[in-house]
Amino acid sequence: MEIRYSERAEKQLDEMDKELRGMFLKHGEKLKRMPSRRHLRFGMPFEVEDVTRQARMVFHIEGNVLYVFRCFKDHKEYEKWYKSYK
Repeated sequence: MEIRYSERAEKQLDEMDKELRGMFLKHGEKLKRMPSRRHLRFGMPFEVEDVTRQARMVFHIEGNVLYVFRCFKDHKEYEKWYKSYK
């Protein structure tokens, strides 16, 4: 399986410290081997992975490609984003 990061996800990863960025990249590799299927609420076509207690990765798997759309370093940013879809 291949991983593709959106421009926004890459920008968010670049703004993180080295340790947190490494955790996101490791979770991406983990998802390649064992895809999670925890869907977001409100009928959104994305899945979400908890990277830490606060950090979240929003992605979608299509065929043999894992598309990472967003990488949130804290729950507050993530919550604000997903509530905008209500």
